Amino acid sequence: MTRGKFITFEGGEGTGKSTQAARLVDRLAATGIDVLRTREPGGSPGAEAIRDLVVSGSADRWSVRTELLLMYAARSDHLERTIGPALDQGRWVVCDRFADSSRVYQGLAGGADLALIEHIDAAVVGARQPDLTLVFDLPFELGLQRALGRGAAETRFETKGSAFHGRLRDGFRAVVEAHSERCRLIDAGGEPDAVAARVWAAVESLL
Repeated sequence: MTRGKFITFEGGEGTGKSTQAARLVDRLAATGIDVLRTREPGGSPGAEAIRDLVVSGSADRWSVRTELLLMYAARSDHLERTIGPALDQGRWVVCDRFADSSRVYQGLAGGADLALIEHIDAAVVGARQPDLTLVFDLPFELGLQRALGRGAAETRFETKGSAFHGRLRDGFRAVVEAHSERCRLIDAGGEPDAVAARVWAAVESLL
């Protein structure tokens, strides 16, 4: 059986990637593709339990190293229980955040050792890297305004401060440059339909 395609959505807070991930899943399904939508941290019962620890509480609840290890513990379970089996069955997987979020949130913005991140990633993710990563780019001030305006309960990362969120945007752009073979920068500004068209233009190459 042919392995399914693995697409990940990345970006800072409030960039609209979750909305666009849902739209892409609907469009892929309409073409007859068997597609699974999932998220990180989370996506399996064990990973969702870890998510509750990571995304709630005060901004300094965890050290960045502990935060990194929690994220990869969740990712390991997610890959074993959800992503891996779906891809092996030939299904496509669209995931809202994946390993690039650890590279940026805990690494480039948070200060965790980048070599440590890549070492853990090689052990946990290995060859199961995404076929395509869409990185949503938006001025962080606008993204934060959107995110905080949602009134969501999970605001631990949103409260890390403007300097952190500025580093997030720079970090995601750096990831696109470093992994240009699989990453595409998506202008997340403008109307949702226009953003969806940019997403589809990037995904069509996988069809």
